[in-house]
Order: sequence, then C-alpha cells, then structure tokens
Amino acid sequence: MRHGKRTVSGVLILAACLLPGIVAAAEPAKKAVPAKITVTFPLGTATPSEVCGDCHKAIYGEHSHGFGSDNPAMSIMTSAWKNRTSLSPTARGSSHALAGVDLFPLHSRDAEEEGKSCNSCHFPKAYILPDLDVAEVTKPNPRDKKDEFGGLTCASCHLTPEGKVRAPYNLRAPHENFPDARMKSSVLCATCHSLGKRVVGKQDQTYLEWRDDYWRKGLGYSCQQCHMPRTNRQLSEEYDVPDRVVARHLWTGGRSLQRLQSALSQAVVIPQPGSSKLEIHLLNIGAGHSVPTGSSRRGVYLQAEIRDAQGKVAAHQEWLFAPSYGARPDDRKHLTEDKTRLDAVAVMQADAQGPHEPIIRAGEERIIRWSPPLKPGVYTLTTRLLYDLNRYNDRNISDDQKLMGSAETSITVTN
Repeated sequence: MRHGKRTVSGVLILAACLLPGIVAAAEPAKKAVPAKITVTFPLGTATPSEVCGDCHKAIYGEHSHGFGSDNPAMSIMTSAWKNRTSLSPTARGSSHALAGVDLFPLHSRDAEEEGKSCNSCHFPKAYILPDLDVAEVTKPNPRDKKDEFGGLTCASCHLTPEGKVRAPYNLRAPHENFPDARMKSSVLCATCHSLGKRVVGKQDQTYLEWRDDYWRKGLGYSCQQCHMPRTNRQLSEEYDVPDRVVARHLWTGGRSLQRLQSALSQAVVIPQPGSSKLEIHLLNIGAGHSVPTGSSRRGVYLQAEIRDAQGKVAAHQEWLFAPSYGARPDDRKHLTEDKTRLDAVAVMQADAQGPHEPIIRAGEERIIRWSPPLKPGVYTLTTRLLYDLNRYNDRNISDDQKLMGSAETSITVTN
C-alpha cells in the first residue's frame, strides 16, 4: 500500500499521542500539509483503520479503542491489520470498529435475512449516500471474502466509489477529498441502519424511524448530534493545522448507559383512587427513533413488582418490547412454516419466543394497563426498565443487560 514514507504504528502512535507522560522524547514539530497527493486507497474499504490513524490519532483512538466512550471498561481482543491482535484493557472499541471482528459477537454471521451472512453492512464496499426521502434503502455491496477483515473501517463510511475521502470540510490533505455536507446529516447512516421499505415495528429500521417519526414531525436532531457529539480539535495531529469542529467517532448506543438512561421516561398513574387499576406510562422523548431499535435481538423489559407493608411480593408482571424479525409480529404459530425458509434459524429464534409488545416509536407515549388482584392495604410498586442486547439468550446471562431506569410509587387500595 502506498502511504508516503511513513509507517503505520497503530497503538504505539495512539499511546504517544494520548499519553504524552510516558514518552520521554520531546514532541516533534508538526509538518506542513503536503501540496501533492501521497495517500491512496488501493484496498478500498478494506483499508485498515490504522492507516487513517497514522494522521488522525484522536479519531482513531475513539473508533478503534473507545477512548472517551462510556461503553464498559473491559479487556477485549480484536483482530487487527496483518493478523496482529490489539489488546485494550481499559476501554471497549466502538460498535463500528468491532462489527464483524468482536470475539464475543451478538450478531449471527450465518443466519440472518434470507440465510445470508451479514457481510454487506459489516464489510461493505464503497457506496453512494442515498437521498433523504428515498422510498427504499438498499444494502451496500459486500466486499469479497478475502477482504473480510478489519470490520467497519474508516474507509467504509468515508471512501467514495471513486476512491476519494468523503468529509464535511474541503481542505488540503495528503489524500483526495470529496467535500459532502451530508456527512453531517442522518443520510450518512441510512445505508446500513435501515434496510428495505418502512415497516412499522420491524427490525433494522432505525433511519426510517428517525426520518418518518422524528424528523418529519419536527422533533429535532440528526443521528450525529446524539451519537457523535462535537468537539473542537485538530483533524490531524500530524500536521500544523488549526482546531476545527469535529465529531467524536464513538457511536454510543445500546452498550452506553448514558444513551439508554436518556431514551425512555416512565410514570405511574392511578386513574381510580383506591383501586388496584394501574397505568404505567412509557414516554419516548429522549431517542430520535424507536426503542429498542435495530436488530430483533434487542429487547426492553418492563418489570413491575408490588410489595405489601411487610415487604412480601403481592403481584408481579413483565412485558417485553422488541422489534419483530420480519414484516409480521413474531408468533409461535409460524414455527412449522419457518422450517422451510432459508433464514430458518433466525426467524424461528424470534417466533419461538412468542408475541411481545411492539417497539415504542419516537415521540410516543405508550400506556400499559395492569389490574393486579390486591386486597385493601398500602403497597409499594416498583417498576424497572431493563435493556437486553440479546433477548434470545438465557435470561440468567446478565453481562448484556443494563438497567435503564427504575421508579417507586406508593399505592393505597381501599376496595
């Protein structure tokens, strides 16, 4: 690969940039931006992100190692360029960096839609950004099997089919630029975060949920404003360039406690004082899309428990909110016909769990009515919202679960 006269040193470069206290040598003087193009991308979107990290050190740290994220701090190993491994003991790489290379994947590589693997979005070739109002979002073309390494690289989003670097700024750089203001808009996310036409309640509809339920209703922000918060810094630490407004490449989502706790609000209403008839209101005023969104594996459990004055459980109930696998609601009655489908493993996984509550759309207030049989007395109602990254696995596995929020309410029953 042609990359000027510099060598890519990956994590060592990153450490020298982010942890200057461990480097004894003085920081070298920064260079002027070269007038000629010295960086090209013969590997296309299979170009390792470490190549980009040679100049864009802070962005590389966020993308590949999760620096600045509130994702769980845990030791992980991911495959890296030229079959090396990268160990990060203090942070977790972004969901994009780990797509397809995480050793503990929550995705099924070989049992998804139509029985195909997930390589079109996890290992995409360069694509053209769609229009905002496109009726149907098409998948990107997948990379060849031999190029399925590195997961979602920097080039996966930034490289155009012509080999130029798509970016919001038109600046001189060692590579060819393609200035595109849409890099700041949600259409950047559309290609991989919404597949096909809009089907309310179906999985993998995040962009269309944002556009139809949120943006078109005048409710607010682009995907980047929540998932890629802005900062002021140099785009490249290699060259003598001024600070600019730059998005942090973190994409905090289902693994981020900050994102989860701001997604749904809850409130308890007692419509008839003295009665055990209850209403639990779930309000999606914090997310710009449905909750949960994305893969049908995602689920939110609403758990309600009522204890009497002595602390004994008098009633409990649980509701599951999750995307449906396909265009129809998940249901066990389809299991027999599921066996004949190409995607039998995936669709049976969803149907076997049975019916569940539809996902809560952007701006929606969902009312859950519950009338537990309670004797007269004073009770305490506790409600919990629990997010599960993989609702299909054993419920006793808690490593992929996070508490989104809880509330406690006193109830007096007189009749």
